[in-house]
Amino acid sequence: MDSQCRTDSADAAAARGEAVELDTIVQADCIEWLGRQKEPFADLIFADPPFNIGYQYDVYEDRKAYDEYHAWTEQWMSACCGVLKPTGTFWVAIGDEYAAEVRMIGRGLGLTLRNWVIWHYTFGQNTKHKFARSHAHLFYFVKDPKDFTFNDEAVRVFSDRQREYHDRRANPKGKIPDDTWSEFPRVCGTFGEREGWHPCQMPETVLSRIVRACSRAGDVVFDPFAGSGTTLVAAKKLSRRYLGTELSENYADGIRQRLANTEPIADNPAAQDGAPWPAGHLRELQGVYMTECVETRLLHEHPHLLAAFTGHLNWRLANAAVAGEYSPTQVWAQLETLRKRAALAKVKVHAVEPVQGRIRGVRRTLFD
Repeated sequence: MDSQCRTDSADAAAARGEAVELDTIVQADCIEWLGRQKEPFADLIFADPPFNIGYQYDVYEDRKAYDEYHAWTEQWMSACCGVLKPTGTFWVAIGDEYAAEVRMIGRGLGLTLRNWVIWHYTFGQNTKHKFARSHAHLFYFVKDPKDFTFNDEAVRVFSDRQREYHDRRANPKGKIPDDTWSEFPRVCGTFGEREGWHPCQMPETVLSRIVRACSRAGDVVFDPFAGSGTTLVAAKKLSRRYLGTELSENYADGIRQRLANTEPIADNPAAQDGAPWPAGHLRELQGVYMTECVETRLLHEHPHLLAAFTGHLNWRLANAAVAGEYSPTQVWAQLETLRKRAALAKVKVHAVEPVQGRIRGVRRTLFD
């Protein structure tokens, strides 16, 4: 069955009040389409709506009067709540201009705010008459504050006690990330990840963290503003069911092609000793390295760090339903290969350590 037939059948099923067809993209207005759904189907919703700041989309005017945009936001958020399961989670990305409104609309809909995450990114937009913007707001709501999914092990990172001070008293599992996310750069036009047919694209690393933390393998992830398709791609890679709506036919076609080129990382089990790693597993390893902010040198010098790093990788893979595990020896060998190929992200956090060391030395000289 081709993509167009799948889209048509999903719309027809909705019109008849049948269970929605999953693992597809529906070209439709999200408010109209959601209004035809009879039962909640989504375990996790991620919405990245137009910010009403004048972006140039192909079929949507991103410049509405305040009252019109506010009313529209209430409409689509309410429609999303109607398809969110009682134990479901609802994330909304928004800019400064309407962050307070989204928070209050969520409260009015009976949602509980668990976190107001700030995604601080590099390569912020250039400005002439004010400080350059380099962040977005990510609201993390749940329907039931006592019954929801949160997979902490799938997103844990090194604590400073582990990474900086090598304190054996530190929790070997690491810590849950803070609510300011600075590890993930914005997807600029020159980045290889960038889909050239859409003007605004979220990085897959941000969506992967959200999908891992707030859903399980087999759960349904829904995106009402599918855009460039990143939410659906992240969900598919991590063995979730997925569904999106997108107003633009051109964007919907681009998403279908992107999904057709995406494979779940669980399609391959963990590689045996000496065997090549599947490409999806290598990308997960690179992702762990990015979020851990630790140099390979330190992993080599501190075996407990390497063991914890390996544990974080294996938890991520298990969360995506990958069979098997990797050993610290395998992980170290792959990290060295990637380092020599310059295929690892730069570790920014350690750039200040030599300066801090010199400052400590000066202090000892002055006060001893």
